[in-house]
Parts: sequence; C-alpha cells; structure tokens
Amino acid sequence: MLRVGLTGGIGSGKSEVARRLAASGALVIDADAIAREVVEPGTPGLAEVVAEFGAGVLDADGRLDRPRLGAIVFSDTAKLERLNGIVHPRVAERTEELMARAPGDAVVVYDVPLLVENGLQGMYDLVVVVDAPEEVRVRRLVEDRGMPEEQARARIAAQASREERLAAADIVVDNAGPIGDLDARVAEVDKELRARADRA
Repeated sequence: MLRVGLTGGIGSGKSEVARRLAASGALVIDADAIAREVVEPGTPGLAEVVAEFGAGVLDADGRLDRPRLGAIVFSDTAKLERLNGIVHPRVAERTEELMARAPGDAVVVYDVPLLVENGLQGMYDLVVVVDAPEEVRVRRLVEDRGMPEEQARARIAAQASREERLAAADIVVDNAGPIGDLDARVAEVDKELRARADRA
C-alpha cells in the first residue's frame, strides 16, 4: 500500500485533483468529508463543539452551521485550535479505520487541507501538494464560491504559507491555469504513484 498525503491551500484545486485520482482508481479518503461526519447531529463531536462555542453554531435543524462557525474560528487562532482539538482526533481515528480496509496494493490518497499545519507529513509515504498563487486562489474563492474577498484572504492567512506547503512536497501539481490543464498533469502523477506502489 502506498499512503499519499494530498494537500493544497483553500482555492488551490485540491478537490479537483482528488476527484481525478479517484477516477483513476486510487482510494481517496476525504478529510473534510470525515470532519463533517464526526460532527453530524447526535455525535459526541457535535456535542463537544456546541459545549465549546455555544448553540449559536447550530442551524434551525440542529446541524452545524459551518459558515457561522467558520466566521468565529478563522479570525481567532486560539478558537481555531480549540475546534481542531475536538475534530482532528476523531478524524484521525476514522481515517485509520478506512485505511485498514484498503487492499495491500492500493494507492491510498488522504485528501487533507491542513496536512502541513498539523505536521502530518510523516504519516505518509509521500506528499502531493496542489499549488496556485494566492491571487488566483482569492479570485476562485470570490468567483466560484461567492466568498467575500476579505473572508477569502482570512481563510488563506489562517493556513500554512505557500512556501511552507511547497517545502513539504514530494510532488507538486501546478494548478495556476485553467481546470482543463489538470488532466494531463494528474495523469502523470497517477502513473508515478502507481509505479511507486508497485515498487513498495
């Protein structure tokens, strides 16, 4: 099994790369999806988030209001650390369960936005970083997600710097251009990952 950490700053196009790798046969484990799963209604994770941040982070249906919580934590490092302390251990436990089910020759891609921030590089055989300049990422967040520019910049500032992320990379996927340019580059990466899995 080849364990691959896939990361990239918000707006970099990491999810597009993950989708292409999954379509090529990799087992992709999505940390964001797991992070949502561990704070579903009725979970101990959600109860702990509400105890920490108050019932105001819930919507009318009793689900976590992610934009409201994001507005609280992404402008306050201490609050973000408290949230991460609740969510990340649960995500790690669930991830290990999923990885344990993978066949021995699998390429397992762990899609994790905060890999560098949390010092998780050592958990993987190699790290793939999806990279795009900050201004490109801001434009994508504003145009594609409807995020106010100030919020987009705050989200980017709350993550590792581009330089820190690139320093952790074994493979870099340049995604500064149009989305169509990704296909060829991801095909190259997929080929390299399969070759490494075979050697492993």
